[in-house]
Amino acid sequence: MEVLAGLEAGMAALSTPMRVYVAAGRFTEPEPDLPELAARIRALLALIAADEAWQRFLPGYAPPSVQAICAALEPVEVHGATAFLARVATVDLVWPSHLHLPADAAERAAGRVVSLLGPKATWWTNHDAECGAVNGLTPVFDSLLAGTDGEHFALALQIADD
Repeated sequence: MEVLAGLEAGMAALSTPMRVYVAAGRFTEPEPDLPELAARIRALLALIAADEAWQRFLPGYAPPSVQAICAALEPVEVHGATAFLARVATVDLVWPSHLHLPADAAERAAGRVVSLLGPKATWWTNHDAECGAVNGLTPVFDSLLAGTDGEHFALALQIADD
Protein backbone atom coordinates (compact mmCIF):
# COMPACT_ATOMS: atom_id res chain seq x y z
CA MET A 1 0.00 0.00 0.00
CA GLU A 2 1.31 3.41 -0.90
CA VAL A 3 2.18 5.50 2.16
CA LEU A 4 0.03 8.46 1.16
CA ALA A 5 -3.07 6.35 0.51
CA GLY A 6 -2.56 4.57 3.83
CA LEU A 7 -2.12 7.84 5.71
CA GLU A 8 -5.23 9.32 4.13
CA ALA A 9 -7.30 6.23 4.98
CA GLY A 10 -5.97 6.04 8.53
CA MET A 11 -6.58 9.70 9.20
CA ALA A 12 -10.06 9.56 7.66
CA ALA A 13 -10.88 6.77 10.12
CA LEU A 14 -9.94 9.14 12.98
CA SER A 15 -12.10 12.03 11.78
CA THR A 16 -15.49 12.87 13.27
CA PRO A 17 -17.89 15.57 12.05
CA MET A 18 -17.52 18.95 13.74
CA ARG A 19 -15.00 17.66 16.33
CA VAL A 20 -11.95 15.91 14.93
CA TYR A 21 -10.50 17.40 11.77
CA VAL A 22 -7.68 15.61 9.97
CA ALA A 23 -5.32 16.06 7.07
CA ALA A 24 -2.66 13.91 5.45
CA GLY A 25 -0.49 14.54 2.47
CA ARG A 26 2.87 14.74 0.82
CA PHE A 27 5.01 17.86 1.03
CA THR A 28 5.78 19.59 -2.25
CA GLU A 29 8.64 21.69 -0.87
CA PRO A 30 12.21 20.38 -0.98
CA GLU A 31 13.48 19.32 2.45
CA PRO A 32 10.39 20.31 4.45
CA ASP A 33 10.82 21.05 8.14
CA LEU A 34 8.73 22.42 11.01
CA PRO A 35 7.62 25.62 9.18
CA GLU A 36 6.21 23.56 6.31
CA LEU A 37 4.36 21.33 8.79
CA ALA A 38 3.07 24.45 10.59
CA ALA A 39 1.81 25.76 7.24
CA ARG A 40 -0.25 22.56 6.84
CA ILE A 41 -1.57 23.01 10.40
CA ARG A 42 -2.51 26.60 9.52
CA ALA A 43 -4.39 25.35 6.45
CA LEU A 44 -6.32 22.88 8.63
CA LEU A 45 -7.17 25.69 11.06
CA ALA A 46 -8.41 27.79 8.12
CA LEU A 47 -10.63 24.88 7.04
CA ILE A 48 -12.14 24.73 10.54
CA ALA A 49 -12.65 28.50 10.62
CA ALA A 50 -14.52 28.27 7.29
CA ASP A 51 -16.76 25.44 8.56
CA GLU A 52 -20.26 26.89 9.01
CA ALA A 53 -20.69 24.89 12.20
CA TRP A 54 -17.76 26.72 13.84
CA GLN A 55 -18.19 30.24 12.47
CA ARG A 56 -20.44 31.31 15.36
CA PHE A 57 -17.82 30.17 17.89
CA LEU A 58 -14.92 31.70 15.96
CA PRO A 59 -16.18 35.12 14.81
CA GLY A 60 -13.36 37.03 13.20
CA TYR A 61 -10.87 34.22 13.87
CA ALA A 62 -7.85 33.96 11.61
CA PRO A 63 -5.37 31.13 12.13
CA PRO A 64 -2.11 32.10 13.82
CA SER A 65 0.94 32.75 11.67
CA VAL A 66 3.26 29.90 10.78
CA GLN A 67 5.80 31.34 13.23
CA ALA A 68 3.22 31.44 16.05
CA ILE A 69 2.19 27.85 15.32
CA CYS A 70 5.84 26.75 15.40
CA ALA A 71 6.24 28.47 18.78
CA ALA A 72 3.15 26.68 20.15
CA LEU A 73 4.41 23.20 19.27
CA GLU A 74 6.12 20.77 21.63
CA PRO A 75 7.74 17.47 20.59
CA VAL A 76 6.09 14.12 21.29
CA GLU A 77 8.15 10.94 21.53
CA VAL A 78 7.42 8.45 18.73
CA HIS A 79 6.60 5.73 21.26
CA GLY A 80 3.77 7.89 22.62
CA ALA A 81 2.35 9.01 19.27
CA THR A 82 -0.15 6.17 18.78
CA ALA A 83 -1.83 6.61 22.15
CA PHE A 84 -1.80 10.41 21.80
CA LEU A 85 -3.32 10.30 18.30
CA ALA A 86 -6.01 7.85 19.41
CA ARG A 87 -6.80 10.11 22.40
CA VAL A 88 -7.13 13.22 20.19
CA ALA A 89 -9.62 11.30 18.03
CA THR A 90 -11.64 9.75 20.83
CA VAL A 91 -11.68 11.54 24.19
CA ASP A 92 -13.83 14.68 24.19
CA LEU A 93 -11.94 17.76 25.36
CA VAL A 94 -14.83 19.10 27.42
CA TRP A 95 -16.51 15.88 28.55
CA PRO A 96 -13.71 13.26 28.90
CA SER A 97 -16.21 10.50 29.66
CA HIS A 98 -17.67 10.97 26.15
CA LEU A 99 -15.88 9.18 23.30
CA HIS A 100 -16.18 10.34 19.68
CA LEU A 101 -14.99 6.98 18.34
CA PRO A 102 -14.66 3.50 19.80
CA ALA A 103 -11.27 3.43 21.53
CA ASP A 104 -10.13 0.15 19.95
CA ALA A 105 -10.91 1.32 16.40
CA ALA A 106 -9.11 4.63 17.02
CA GLU A 107 -6.10 2.82 18.48
CA ARG A 108 -5.86 0.56 15.38
CA ALA A 109 -6.16 3.50 12.94
CA ALA A 110 -3.66 5.59 14.93
CA GLY A 111 -1.25 2.65 15.02
CA ARG A 112 -1.42 2.31 11.23
CA VAL A 113 -0.71 6.03 10.75
CA VAL A 114 2.23 6.05 13.17
CA SER A 115 3.61 2.87 11.58
CA LEU A 116 3.36 4.36 8.08
CA LEU A 117 5.32 7.46 9.11
CA GLY A 118 7.88 5.18 10.72
CA PRO A 119 10.16 5.18 13.75
CA LYS A 120 12.16 8.21 12.61
CA ALA A 121 9.09 10.43 12.26
CA THR A 122 8.81 13.58 14.31
CA TRP A 123 5.62 14.28 16.22
CA TRP A 124 4.39 17.60 17.58
CA THR A 125 1.55 18.78 19.77
CA ASN A 126 0.25 22.02 21.20
CA HIS A 127 0.39 20.49 24.71
CA ASP A 128 3.18 21.52 27.06
CA ALA A 129 4.05 18.27 28.82
CA GLU A 130 6.12 20.09 31.46
CA CYS A 131 3.20 21.99 32.96
CA GLY A 132 0.17 20.29 31.42
CA ALA A 133 -1.00 23.46 29.66
CA VAL A 134 -2.26 23.65 26.10
CA ASN A 135 -0.91 26.31 23.77
CA GLY A 136 -4.27 26.99 22.12
CA LEU A 137 -4.34 27.50 18.40
CA THR A 138 -7.94 28.71 18.48
CA PRO A 139 -9.99 30.76 20.96
CA VAL A 140 -11.88 27.58 21.96
CA PHE A 141 -10.58 24.24 23.27
CA ASP A 142 -8.27 22.45 20.85
CA SER A 143 -5.86 19.55 20.87
CA LEU A 144 -3.42 18.86 18.04
CA LEU A 145 -1.09 16.06 17.07
CA ALA A 146 1.00 16.45 13.92
CA GLY A 147 3.55 14.03 12.54
CA THR A 148 5.93 13.91 9.61
CA ASP A 149 8.51 11.59 8.15
CA GLY A 150 10.05 14.45 6.16
CA GLU A 151 8.08 13.54 3.04
CA HIS A 152 4.52 12.96 4.31
CA PHE A 153 2.48 14.49 7.11
CA ALA A 154 -0.54 13.59 9.21
CA LEU A 155 -2.56 16.05 11.31
CA ALA A 156 -5.40 15.57 13.79
CA LEU A 157 -7.02 18.43 15.63
CA GLN A 158 -9.97 18.12 17.97
CA ILE A 159 -11.90 21.31 18.65
CA ALA A 160 -14.60 21.93 21.26
CA ASP A 161 -16.53 24.77 22.80
CA ASP A 162 -17.94 24.79 26.31
